[in-house]
Amino acid sequence: MMLALDRLKTHVPDAVLDQVTDCAEKFNINTPLRLAHFLAQCAHESAAFKAREENLNYSAAGLKKIFPRYFPGNLAENYARQPEKIASRVYGGRIGNGNEASKEGYKYRGRGYIQLTGKDNYSAFANSVSEDVLGNPDLVASQYPLLSAAWFWDTRSLNALADAGASDEVVTKITKKVNGGLNGLEDRIEHFKNYYALLT
Repeated sequence: MMLALDRLKTHVPDAVLDQVTDCAEKFNINTPLRLAHFLAQCAHESAAFKAREENLNYSAAGLKKIFPRYFPGNLAENYARQPEKIASRVYGGRIGNGNEASKEGYKYRGRGYIQLTGKDNYSAFANSVSEDVLGNPDLVASQYPLLSAAWFWDTRSLNALADAGASDEVVTKITKKVNGGLNGLEDRIEHFKNYYALLT
């Protein structure tokens, strides 16, 4: 099925549109409904396709609010505004990363339009491209921001959810799978409605 990508021209950056065909082929994001749901989630997660990498420049107060279990007591003061230290602690010893001292939490921090995070995920994604993503994780942000998001989408079986329709309820279900909660739900719904109207 041909997707009317030219209709998205002024709504999605050209650099993103250039990557859609590859994603559609590799991961079957190949109907207006699937693509509208997919792009809506990517647009929200990446601040309208501007952010390709997780921003970890938190204040002490921000750390206590967002990652309370990792920063008990006054520990946050020693980590504030130090992204490498923050990611190494928060992501260390889980999702395939070595302990905090290994700094793998930072090396494999969130990148791409739906943040690919953790060595396990980078390793699995690496199997779908022909480059050494594990050795050069910055490729996820520079070359594969959309394809890594499509890989995530595929591994969570989100095409099947998207096929359920264009209702707010479907966007809500997909958001839970992408976000783990319902952060920014209204923005995601708005993006979806815009993209779906353009694609159909």
